[in-house]
Amino acid sequence: MHALLISAGVVALAEIGDKTQLLALLLATRFRRPIPVIAGIVVATLANHSLAGLLGAWVMRALSPSALHWLLALGFIGMGLWTLVPDKADDTPLQRAGLSAFGTTLIAFFLVEMGDKTQVATAMLAARYAPLAAVVIGTTCGMLIADVPAVLLGEGVTRLLPITTVRRCAAALFVLLGLATLLGGEGILQP
Repeated sequence: MHALLISAGVVALAEIGDKTQLLALLLATRFRRPIPVIAGIVVATLANHSLAGLLGAWVMRALSPSALHWLLALGFIGMGLWTLVPDKADDTPLQRAGLSAFGTTLIAFFLVEMGDKTQVATAMLAARYAPLAAVVIGTTCGMLIADVPAVLLGEGVTRLLPITTVRRCAAALFVLLGLATLLGGEGILQP
């Protein structure tokens, strides 16, 4: 349960103002069909974060505890700094290809999430916490916590949330995770 809650919280904060949240806003306003858009987000995120989680779990087994300790600590701190950089929505050809709301969302979210902050965070969380399923479910829930309101409320949600403040809080959380890993030594890698 700890891994699920930490994963959900970290990704929910990291997703605020992220390019996939901006994509959710764009798709919500384009299709005006929230259920297929949300379903596409769920399926794409589960697939993408499962792959990232498997990579993170493999890294955990492949590296020595000391190397993993430093990789995670520096990785979390790096994620904190990366989170401070605002994302912009990219116009994707999928939005003009005539696909359904679900199909467009599924493909666009899966592709846009590749190499994204939340995917990298999922890999790092999977390397840090067990079981893998709890991390993937947690990160997927975190994406939904941030993206479903964006889909349901459209652009109005961006006027209600101080995105800069939330981005700073997310950055601070990543840095704190990195520092906790550094200060906690190798024992912090235990679930």
